[in-house]
Amino acid sequence: MYPELFKIGPFTVHSFGLMMAIGFIVASYLLTKELKRLGYDPNLGSTITLLAVIFGVAGSKILFLIEDWNHFIQNPIGEAFSPGGLTWYGGFFLATFAIWIYVKKKKIPFATICDAAAPALMIGYGIARIGCHLSGDGDYGFPTSLPWGAEYSNGTYPPSIAFREFPEIVRQYGVDGIVSNSIRVHPTPVYEFISSLFLFFILWKLRFKKFKPGLIFMIYLIFYGLERFFVEFLRLNPRILLGLSEAQLISIFLIIIGISGISILSKNKHAATRN
Repeated sequence: MYPELFKIGPFTVHSFGLMMAIGFIVASYLLTKELKRLGYDPNLGSTITLLAVIFGVAGSKILFLIEDWNHFIQNPIGEAFSPGGLTWYGGFFLATFAIWIYVKKKKIPFATICDAAAPALMIGYGIARIGCHLSGDGDYGFPTSLPWGAEYSNGTYPPSIAFREFPEIVRQYGVDGIVSNSIRVHPTPVYEFISSLFLFFILWKLRFKKFKPGLIFMIYLIFYGLERFFVEFLRLNPRILLGLSEAQLISIFLIIIGISGISILSKNKHAATRN
């Protein structure tokens, strides 16, 4: 893996940061393009993207520190300002709340903004996952013998460390209680990129349909929830309830919101359709 791509003088370009930046740029471009098609000020897309960057990164970091509380209290400054350690759900919820406040003040329909942002969110997330793959930050999966299994020995969070919390893996694959860094595992970030790309194209096509405002975003929540729910069975995240990870429980929550939202919108005969 390639956590560090190259250096420019004293500055190091990290693969995760670069791919995250590319993801935001692509998402901003698509959002601006869609807002312009809908008749809104294209500059609105840049402002929303800026809010997403600031509150998305902050929310992702905050949730990660809460999840990794034991390490955080041992080294609060180091953990808080480390370049790694982001949990996507935290950023999603905090950024959504910040954008809701902003568009409410601008008196712009929040549901319309959500619909316009849905395809951008999907592809931006997928691109960021390539950054996870290149940096080897622990978002990969369990050991596999499949021909496309990936090795993350040079990653920022190698298998010898990542699998310490999985004694069953250590017993099966470890030597003297340690799993080799060269073990091949499921490249789940690549799986997520491929699925996100596929789902993006579906959402990008759906924007031309005369749906009620908010419906495309509800479809996005279902798509993302399903994608993340199933890939989690292969990812090495701790299981916290009924054999499910925290991400799977949140995914179920998002799927329920999406299905409920579609049901409510379908029954609301007075809601106008979007362009």
